[in-house]
This record gives sequence, C-alpha cells and structure tokens, in this order.
Amino acid sequence: MTEEEKPLSTQDFDERLRRARGESGDPKHRTRSADDESGKAIAFRIGTELVVAVAVGGGIGYLLDNWLGTGPWLLMVFLLLGNVAGLWNIFRMTNKQGYAAGFKHDQASPAQIEDDKDEDNK
Repeated sequence: MTEEEKPLSTQDFDERLRRARGESGDPKHRTRSADDESGKAIAFRIGTELVVAVAVGGGIGYLLDNWLGTGPWLLMVFLLLGNVAGLWNIFRMTNKQGYAAGFKHDQASPAQIEDDKDEDNK
C-alpha cells in the first residue's frame, strides 16, 4: 500500500502521530525541548536544590559533631557550606549550565588576548 492508497483513518493517525512527535512545521504542534521548563517546574527545582543542599550539609555537620564531640561548630560550618552549594547549583541552573563541569569560555580572557599579541609581535 502506498501513501495514496491508505485508508482515511490511517492517514489521520499518521498526521496525529507526526504532530505528537513535533515533526510538523506548525508552531502550535511543536513539542517542547528538555531545556524548556515551565515556571512552576523551575520554581520547584530551585526550592528543592536549596533545601536539599542545606539539609545534607546540616546532616553531615551534625554527624561529625556527634562523632568528634566538637559541639555546634561543624554543624554551623556545614550548614553554611550546604547553603553555598545550593545557591551555586541555582546559579548554574539559571545560567543554563546544567550539571556540566567547569565554566563556558565563549570569549577569550584578557590574559589570552595579551598572550596572542605578544606572540604576534615576536
């Protein structure tokens, strides 16, 4: 059977399947990419990142304090480290870095520009 010989219901199904997969050129039928999150999803993720990081830091500090008998000092230090880690994750998420390691180097740093000028002058 060729495309022209398909029954109407099969053609309709193929069209609906194509729209669901986002293969249509029509913008209203395009699917969203994985990077395209809704506002609620982003807000929930930001809250979760911060709360979990602080909770893990506090838990590690509490366990170390009980094990070493150092009082509340390690708990406070690890709570602060957890807070910093949570804020760092939120910063990376809002800059669309995801979980990639390192920083993006879109532009040359001033030191690289100076090195390039020195090599050109030699």
